[in-house]
Amino acid sequence: MDIATAAKLWNADPGWLNTASYGLPPRRAFDELQAVLTDWRHGRTDWKPWDASVGRARAAFARLVGAPAAEVSVSSTVSQIMSVVATALPPGAKVVVPEIEFTSNLFPWAVAAEVETVPADRLAEAITHDTAAVAFSLVQSATGYVTPLADIVAAARDHDALVIADASQACGWLPVDVAGVDALACAAYKWLMAPRGAAFAYLSPRLRERMRPLAANWYAGADEGGSYYGPPLRLAGDARAFDLSPAWFSYVGAAPAIELLNEIGVEHIRDHDVALANRFRAGLGLPPSDTAIVSVDAPGERLAAAGIRAAVRAGRVRASFHLYTTEDDVDRALDALT
Repeated sequence: MDIATAAKLWNADPGWLNTASYGLPPRRAFDELQAVLTDWRHGRTDWKPWDASVGRARAAFARLVGAPAAEVSVSSTVSQIMSVVATALPPGAKVVVPEIEFTSNLFPWAVAAEVETVPADRLAEAITHDTAAVAFSLVQSATGYVTPLADIVAAARDHDALVIADASQACGWLPVDVAGVDALACAAYKWLMAPRGAAFAYLSPRLRERMRPLAANWYAGADEGGSYYGPPLRLAGDARAFDLSPAWFSYVGAAPAIELLNEIGVEHIRDHDVALANRFRAGLGLPPSDTAIVSVDAPGERLAAAGIRAAVRAGRVRASFHLYTTEDDVDRALDALT
């Protein structure tokens, strides 16, 4: 599907430059969710059809990041995922993180380990034989900085450190592959354009061997239908052992949205999104970059007055560009700022 055709699948009001806060659903996702909500309202169905969306979403996310579906678990938040991943660390472990990192991928390490913060562009060189893990965002929330994943993976492997990535600001516009990564978590309500309450985690086999399923529950059972009551503990033998019991309606919206991203192709989405971001940068006299998120010192109140919805993060205006963003949206924002 080409980008021009895909763009017609949304009903975005002009001026939405805030996907880094939350994404807008394509019509097929919104319509599926409305149909399920109507069934729920009238008690027309069992929950099994809703649960089928979890399997669809898991498979679609796995395809998006180049992972087997059996190595993907479902959750609700990145912080919950990272808190369970932290059980793989030995006592007194040292975790290297960027100086500027969203706290869902910082606080779990501060609770479970000794944290060393370094500039984002020095993560690879900060990994030593004392490093148990390096944790970072593939794309930084406040600045849009794109982490050089290959450099970090190479340095981590040299020192047998775990590689733990938050892909919430990457998956959906940036091509992502989990090769060399031990844990990759993603909240789906941003660039995957799902309702909040769906999140995914790729968990490598070597990491799962070290983890403890602290949130063990019926949905993580080897046989979901046979795991409702009583001992013994009987969890799935793959990443499903770390599943949370899902918020079904969030996954009803997530499945068609992620399937659509795969249908369009993330490489095409990246080219579209980054081109719009660079149009915005050029209009402000900034050099081009490689990210769909632009952080600038600018009067955010001017954008709001012009009907442009963006965000302020770390004291700067943050604009973000996705499939439903148009050149007119960019130009209206520039008119408000220049």
